[in-house]
Amino acid sequence: MPLKIELKPFERLLIGGTAIRNGSRRSSFVIETVTPFLRESDIILESEADTACKRLYLTLTVMYLASNPPEAEDAFVVQATELMKAAPSMAPYIHDMHEHIASADFYRALKRCKELIQYELELAQRLKA
Repeated sequence: MPLKIELKPFERLLIGGTAIRNGSRRSSFVIETVTPFLRESDIILESEADTACKRLYLTLTVMYLASNPPEAEDAFVVQATELMKAAPSMAPYIHDMHEHIASADFYRALKRCKELIQYELELAQRLKA
């Protein structure tokens, strides 16, 4: 089923391994085949990955866009294990991500990881208080 995408001026989009930046005007186009893509709002740059959960999100991004390379899956397991040791309360999020990965639903794993990033932020704020 085709998917219509609308991009804001200068918004970025990743389609597979290709990065696209829109011009100065709003534009739209249709993706007619099934392919992984991420809008700018779903992209975390390596330079922005300043927490363990954001680095896990980067690993999931590689899995999603590069059709699940084995080294990314290995990295996910290592990172997820370290996170659960450091903060066992993150286990439900990680378990859900693992289930999504097992069923090759990497986009849902990314969405669940975004929730984990928010939870990580809340934990950090509680520790500061």
